[in-house]
Amino acid sequence: MALNFLVVDDSSIMRSMIIKMLRLSGLPLGEFYQAADGVEALKLIDDNWIDVALVDINMPVMNGEELINRVRENPETANLPIVVVSSEASQTRIEILRRKGTEFVHKPFSPGAIRETIIAMTGVSDEESIENQDIQCGGLDF
Repeated sequence: MALNFLVVDDSSIMRSMIIKMLRLSGLPLGEFYQAADGVEALKLIDDNWIDVALVDINMPVMNGEELINRVRENPETANLPIVVVSSEASQTRIEILRRKGTEFVHKPFSPGAIRETIIAMTGVSDEESIENQDIQCGGLDF
């Protein structure tokens, strides 16, 4: 089962880095969608099938926490797995985000950290991940 990812960060460089880490993670990959803020992300969620969203917190227009609130309020998207990818240091804020049904990965991060978090949230099996890693890395398709 290939997973479709939405990567939300106001830095295009960081979005590219997250996508590169996902490609190196060995996860079964489908489509990648990118947004620079929460408003763009909500439109992409409405228009596309998204299996996992990776969201930064500090962004202009609509920040990550507001995006998470809006996603959770909508019955159609309330169960979307969301991984917060941030350099946020406040344990209080991190705990608030976790209570909203998200997981947290600190920047900087490794492909393994992303992989384990997404496997835990989605239930995608290690076998599916390993098979995809053989396909991705075997052909050097980074």
